[in-house]
Amino acid sequence: MQFANKLRTVLLALAMLAMTATVAQAATKIHWYGQAAYKIETPSGGVILIDPWLTVPTNPDKDSIAKLGRVDYILITHGHSDHVGNAVEIAKKTGAVLVAPYGLQINLKSVAGYPEKQATAATGGNVGGTFALPKAGAKVTIVNAIHGSELVPPVAPAAEPGHPQAIASGNPVGYILQIDGGPTIYHTGDTDVYEDMKLIPEFYKVDLMLACIGGHFTMDPTRAALAVQWVQPKQVIPMHFGTFGLLAGTPAQFKAALDKRGLGDRMIEMKPGEDREF
Repeated sequence: MQFANKLRTVLLALAMLAMTATVAQAATKIHWYGQAAYKIETPSGGVILIDPWLTVPTNPDKDSIAKLGRVDYILITHGHSDHVGNAVEIAKKTGAVLVAPYGLQINLKSVAGYPEKQATAATGGNVGGTFALPKAGAKVTIVNAIHGSELVPPVAPAAEPGHPQAIASGNPVGYILQIDGGPTIYHTGDTDVYEDMKLIPEFYKVDLMLACIGGHFTMDPTRAALAVQWVQPKQVIPMHFGTFGLLAGTPAQFKAALDKRGLGDRMIEMKPGEDREF
């Protein structure tokens, strides 16, 4: 009897060690489609899309939407078409809940056809708001971005006086995503560098910053390097560059600007279609 009890104790301990090892091995996987579009798979098995323009020309996988399985949440930073992307189509396919600035959320439902039940006030707010994302084992906080946010209707009205071609859709934003058992990720959205970025490390220890660098519509590599200095992330991935000619900033320029600030070792360069684990 004593031997049996000891054996059960040993087996239970081994099982617990195995479970602990499994949890320890769980990682957060990030997939970049191109532009500002990412898929984030959390350690709990949840799936989050950010700015899901999956049909971006730089995405090498033209069947990305068809291959999507589970998607729990779609985060959209502002109303421009290269960030709203394929959100409505994906939402109807997967049942994904929309996280967005409140004004944009309303317009995506009323104008673009985002499913009403998947876009409620529980996940629509504004700068400073924090939402739980229980299906993904995460929470998200809305932070500022310096940009615009105009939504172009799927069927634009006639180009004549009194028929606007774009609808103002709330404030542009970025997101701080805190993942249980995983990294804290800051997606800048489209923005210039702004001094209130200095407040972000007052509240969060950012592990990974996804930073726009293309210029013209957003901060360029030099200004983005200053943003990294102020946010103080452990690592940074450049995005929103090279999709079309006006987005002329490059990772090489960003790396050089980071090097001047002693931050070059923090940059990770990803290619569209690539995965990384954190």
